[in-house]
Amino acid sequence: MLVRLLYASRAVEALSPETIDAILASSRRRNPGLGVTGLLCHSGDTFMQVLEGGRGAVNELYTRICQDLRHRDVILLHYEEIAERRFAGWTMGQVNLQRVNPSILLKYSEKPVLDPYAASGQASMALLQELIATASIVTRGA
Repeated sequence: MLVRLLYASRAVEALSPETIDAILASSRRRNPGLGVTGLLCHSGDTFMQVLEGGRGAVNELYTRICQDLRHRDVILLHYEEIAERRFAGWTMGQVNLQRVNPSILLKYSEKPVLDPYAASGQASMALLQELIATASIVTRGA
């Protein structure tokens, strides 16, 4: 059974571009073997990530993320059983929202910044769909 999970978190320490690259490289190495696909959005110290795959694999990965000391304020925004993946083409796609047109963010939130803590899970999923449609996602595949 396939599921889709969307969560948000904040980094405990300031993140460098090299740290983001290391997180993505690790995900891209590990996720294909787990059957997990998804997308990581980040802006400043805030992350929003969608994971898709088998229920067991996604749940185990989310549990590890919740226990990871590099994260704080981990919150589940959306969880659903799905018939098909929306993010099948990405072992872990990436969006740096500081490079996205602020009007796209403003369409789904109170301010033109990433704040998944102030938006509904439904609005956050709609934002991700728009990012796909506007080709804002980089680094397809492994």
